[in-house]
Amino acid sequence: MNHPLFRELGMKYPLIMAPMFLVSNEPMIKAAIRAGIAGTFPSLNYRKEGELPALLDRLNETRAQHQQGTYGVNLIVQKTNPLYKKHLDACVAAKVPFYITSLGNPKEVIEAAHSYGGKVICDVTNMEHAQKAVQYGADGLIAVCSGAGGHAGPYPMHVLIPALKKAFPHIPVIAAGGIATGQQMASAMVLGADMVSIGTRFIASLEATVSEEYKQAIVDHGMEDIVLTERLSGTPCNIINTPEAKKMGYKQTAWEKWLSRNPRTKKYYKMMVQLKGMKKLQKAVKPGNYAHLWSAGQSVEMVDDIIGVEEIVTRIVHEYDQSLLAFKS
Repeated sequence: MNHPLFRELGMKYPLIMAPMFLVSNEPMIKAAIRAGIAGTFPSLNYRKEGELPALLDRLNETRAQHQQGTYGVNLIVQKTNPLYKKHLDACVAAKVPFYITSLGNPKEVIEAAHSYGGKVICDVTNMEHAQKAVQYGADGLIAVCSGAGGHAGPYPMHVLIPALKKAFPHIPVIAAGGIATGQQMASAMVLGADMVSIGTRFIASLEATVSEEYKQAIVDHGMEDIVLTERLSGTPCNIINTPEAKKMGYKQTAWEKWLSRNPRTKKYYKMMVQLKGMKKLQKAVKPGNYAHLWSAGQSVEMVDDIIGVEEIVTRIVHEYDQSLLAFKS
């Protein structure tokens, strides 16, 4: 293992179950803790009054019962997130072990977390974002590479990981994008990653409460079925290329791009786009819905079954160990 951060967080294995909008849930997070990894979730999965604080209390109880597993909360720190400040306050009150920040300036989260010993790992897709996060005091960087589910970066893992390690040799780097097996996890470690973040593989889990159609789609589709669209949230996002995705389209129009960049309109336009996208995804994950609009990464290619979270972790760790043995021999 390249860095002790995962041990500092109380993890047995250097594996994060990535936060997935409308997918990550309490049973998944608790199973991740039991399995000795970090289970994470977007705070926006819990938008009702009092819902997030109550969940954090229960997760803290579960974490106290298991010495080698933890959890973290993903905060969208853009100004377009109306619940950001309220959710941050709830997380600080509960002393959340660590945060993953996305789509914005992480400075406030870093200062708040460090006030009680929490850690902050920042999503980055390029060197400029990484430089800013490090300057603000980030405890780690998640290299969101091409092929990741949801908001994906433009660069492959074999370029972004070594570049980040070269530029910031003392900062832990977590590889994200296109990882679903222990062999792929081992390859990320060889590149210099300190941990990995896996999302898509866990959609096809027994604990996930999304529709069975969504889970089966993860199993049935391959890497060529994943497309990048700007139309869902305003930020490039990987989804399965269903008829509904084709109908929605992939590229913003010139007018939409102008609205999203104009200083007077960009905040409100982005809020509108994200709200519409959120509602579309919310409908799509429910059973019996035929508007199939599903977020997923290219690692669907490597997913062949629907099993429990703890079994997924056991399999990945076994494959990882076998890969290391083969490499040494």
